Amino acid sequence: MAERSTAAVDVADNDGDKPSAAKADEATPEGTSQDSEGASPESPGGGPAGAGPVPATPDLHSGHKLAGRYRLEECVTRLDGFSSWRAVDEKLRRAVGVHLLTADHPRARSVLAAARSSALLGDPRFVQVLDAVEENDLVYVVHEWLPDATELTALLAAGPLEAHDAYQLVSQVSQAMAAAHREGLAHLRLTPGAVLRSSTGQYRIRGLAVNAALRGITADQPLRTDTEAIGALLYAALTRRWPYESDAYGLAGLPKDLGLIPPDQVRAGVHRGLSELAMRALVNDGATASRQEQPCTTPDELAKAVAAMPRILPPEPVFTAPPEYQRTTYQQGTYGRPSVRPTSATQPVVTAPPPPLQSRTGKALKWAVSALLIAALGLGSWQLAETVLNRDNDSGEPAPTQTTEEGADDKVPAALKDLRIVDAEEFTPSGSGIQQQDVPNTIDGKPDTAWVTPRYVGYANFGNLANRKQGSGIIVDLGSAQDVSGIDIKMYRSQQKAEVLAADANASQPTSLSDFPHRLTNLETTGSTLHKTLTEPVRTRYILVRIAELPPDGSSGFRGGISEISVLG
Repeated sequence: MAERSTAAVDVADNDGDKPSAAKADEATPEGTSQDSEGASPESPGGGPAGAGPVPATPDLHSGHKLAGRYRLEECVTRLDGFSSWRAVDEKLRRAVGVHLLTADHPRARSVLAAARSSALLGDPRFVQVLDAVEENDLVYVVHEWLPDATELTALLAAGPLEAHDAYQLVSQVSQAMAAAHREGLAHLRLTPGAVLRSSTGQYRIRGLAVNAALRGITADQPLRTDTEAIGALLYAALTRRWPYESDAYGLAGLPKDLGLIPPDQVRAGVHRGLSELAMRALVNDGATASRQEQPCTTPDELAKAVAAMPRILPPEPVFTAPPEYQRTTYQQGTYGRPSVRPTSATQPVVTAPPPPLQSRTGKALKWAVSALLIAALGLGSWQLAETVLNRDNDSGEPAPTQTTEEGADDKVPAALKDLRIVDAEEFTPSGSGIQQQDVPNTIDGKPDTAWVTPRYVGYANFGNLANRKQGSGIIVDLGSAQDVSGIDIKMYRSQQKAEVLAADANASQPTSLSDFPHRLTNLETTGSTLHKTLTEPVRTRYILVRIAELPPDGSSGFRGGISEISVLG
């Protein structure tokens, strides 16, 4: 059951008693959850008791197949007329998660709509929806299963997070939710069970829009609801306490009648900047920051506040002292001579190394050897020089010199430096963009942010869509014509087929592929980086990093992107 805790869908965990703008449209669950206590009637996850009959949960069992492909393995949640399962996709031979509810369930239509909208986002920071189907009187949603990821709930069970980990949590989650809200998607159920950390330290969010739809949760102000939820996650990460009076998610609540106090007053040693940031996100619930910063009411504002903080570095690694150095028999001077065996098992006899030559004879011998070596080296050098000179004289040609052409500079070329990039935009030869809001991530100096394409199914060339025949990518603007001597690009994912092109020096706002006649790199499959130093500088203002084909994303689709672009001159 350990695997279930890392990948089971967060639809049955209990809430604290915090009042919220999120509202439930249906009754309090009458079913039972196999991995939690269910929602409190006052929580965002539950509605008023007795609001109406709860639909029957689909009566399925382990081994049942959906669409002749998804074999149900283990039921991890059975609640409020729906069930959630760990399953196996027999076609692709991988584990998946499945939500199930009857087609006549009052939330079936909203669950399908939420799942399909979430799937269109295609952001790798979210656990991806793979399928959303209605058939045989059932509605089911298939999503990724991440066996190597760990819930934030499990991480906090071991203790509060280090400052660097908490910083990464709030940074990555706020940026992801800001991107989701720009596409009109809210979570509304952003609990510690909905946040996973992979083995590489990447945080993933599951249940975007779907978890709320399964529970009938809505919100009048979804931006503020999700922002407060991120603030609560940060508070819990810093203190291992839930920032409200009731216990929730395996965390103890705050003491009664104390109100919402800053994290650095709950636990000693909490990073003050993160403590204030948590209070700025929770200010909607009556919290007050110790300074006079404005409250953060949207994930985008919170993400910008995190970016404005000094970066919190990971703790220095602790090195253990190596074992005491043991000399070998060879180093002890007994190599080639019989070793003296110990007289007993507990008191070995160690042979001492021979004493150095300290007599007058020994010193004289050392000086004589040194003098002979010096003389031999000098004689060899003189003979070599004489041979070269004689050869040059015999040929009748002057000896070559290291002079250069008249007026030429014989200095070592200066090291390349980063040229300033003033702007970037998406390469849209058809006029339609795909992820334009994330373009600044490619020139922000942060390799952990990226411009990422949506997920395309069936074809690596952007789904073989008519408006994507020339691919996509990023055009960077240097502000004026510059001598470009190289490029250094960090790709979001390896195995992308890409190239780098340059426009003419006098070009103005190039938009089509023909506007970039100068090829800086060949069109080829890249690794995680694309680096090239040019033999001759190219003078240009605009450079295009074009992706022609995307790599597979491991779930029958294709996705790629660019993390950081540097132009060298």
